Amino acid sequence: MPTRRQFLSAVPAALTLFAAGCSAPTAPGSGPSDSLLLADGFEPDSLHPLLGYAQEGAGKFYDGLLAFDGRGEMRPALATALPESTSDGKRWTARLRQGVHFHDGTPLTARDVAATYRAVLDPAYASTISSDYAMLGEVRELDDHTVQFELKYPYAPWPAKLVLGIVPAKSLADRRPLENSPLNTRPVGTGPYRLVEWRRGDQMRWEANPQHWAGEPAIRNVTVVFAKDDNTRAQRLRTGEFDGTVLPPVLADSSGQGGYRVVHHKTADYRAIMLPNDHPVTGDRAVRLALNHAVNRKGMIDAVLGGHGEPAHTPIPSSMSGYHEPAAVFAHDPAKARRILDDAGWRTGPDGIRQRDGRRASVTVMYFADDSLRKNLAQAFASDAKEIGIEVQLAGVDRSAAAERLATEGIVLGGGNPIDPDLQAYSSLHSSVIGTGTYNNPGKYRNREVDEALDRGRRTLDRQQRAEHYKQVQRAYVADPGLVYLAFIDHSYVMREGRWSGYQPVVEPHTHGTTWGPWWNVESWKPVA
Repeated sequence: MPTRRQFLSAVPAALTLFAAGCSAPTAPGSGPSDSLLLADGFEPDSLHPLLGYAQEGAGKFYDGLLAFDGRGEMRPALATALPESTSDGKRWTARLRQGVHFHDGTPLTARDVAATYRAVLDPAYASTISSDYAMLGEVRELDDHTVQFELKYPYAPWPAKLVLGIVPAKSLADRRPLENSPLNTRPVGTGPYRLVEWRRGDQMRWEANPQHWAGEPAIRNVTVVFAKDDNTRAQRLRTGEFDGTVLPPVLADSSGQGGYRVVHHKTADYRAIMLPNDHPVTGDRAVRLALNHAVNRKGMIDAVLGGHGEPAHTPIPSSMSGYHEPAAVFAHDPAKARRILDDAGWRTGPDGIRQRDGRRASVTVMYFADDSLRKNLAQAFASDAKEIGIEVQLAGVDRSAAAERLATEGIVLGGGNPIDPDLQAYSSLHSSVIGTGTYNNPGKYRNREVDEALDRGRRTLDRQQRAEHYKQVQRAYVADPGLVYLAFIDHSYVMREGRWSGYQPVVEPHTHGTTWGPWWNVESWKPVA
């Protein structure tokens, strides 16, 4: 699963008196207008881009060559323009802004860009995102401000890979694993904010970078308090302590009052039930097909998400409008699901659970015990599965314990990246990624037609032709599903109103909270006079 979020800086003492469970709330709206006090339920493990921090962009300590504009397109960041490609899509050239400096004062050059991308590929650094850059063959510095990427094969969405945060070349001078890199806790980037304090388990503080190439942010100080429990964050928000937080949708709707506004962002963030395709029950295509027809996706969205989401049948959401295939859906039809199982020889036993050749139609599905939304979706899935005679045993697990059980048990998965359909679907469905990462196609789904269409989609430069390839992916997938996609969930936030301008809705990736949310472009916000 992808990692997420962060932010910080010095704010008056009245805003920094928090400790878990015994914080002193501020008076509602009493903080300075150039400061924000936010709350998040997730605390990052590392702030190093090569260990997954801000992999989809929006990490405020770093800049990439490009940035996501929030509406499905890329825009220049450290690069002066979008990269130029050769006609075969294998060579991409980017030119860097001049006069950009890292937080420690050293100038940015092509050497830093090249070193960052080379370290991703070099096993000596043990980068956790290396498998996502398998298409990259070589990086060249043409001069101090020009870098060239040579790819192993044509890869149309290469610009989407250029949101990676650039680190100083000197931080990579020693070829050794990055797990002990100083950048994990003391980031040095070119981003609009600098980290000034990180108290583990409590809060982060960051301050505006006065030398940022796009200008010093008007919101000079941001503090993020880490409060894992959703209800605790909601209660503290209602006292006026926070300027904003992320909450489950139903809880957000009930918390937006008294000077606060609730916003729900559309996303590419899916929730799906991963089914092990080597399992004696879920390895049967008929079982997977039946489960896809059995689940009441709209009912789940209404009951669990308060209506804030859309049904998911494949990994491509409607927000990727040009690539979305609206006909690739599973009708909610429990009667059809039962007929599929009957035809496949699964007979209903005396306890209502089907059997075939002496084997019960039973599978365990895990969910992260600290994630109430995944738990609720798992319970709804289990209920729908039972209606057609399939037993789903639920197991709440610690995140670190889930990986070793994926070979034999299902899990509620989350993921998604709205920048490009290749980033959204390839690592979930292509058979070549099996074994390359814990959550890269963990169910070991294999479908030759899906594989071939995904390969054509990433290697074709023409956008219209790419769109047809991804629609073919979806059509082939619904004929032979490997997972049960449930919903693309809206991300829900509560934010103080009236004190700042600059909020822009954004289509979000799986990563959210205070990294994205209303604050994804906080460096562009202004206090309201």
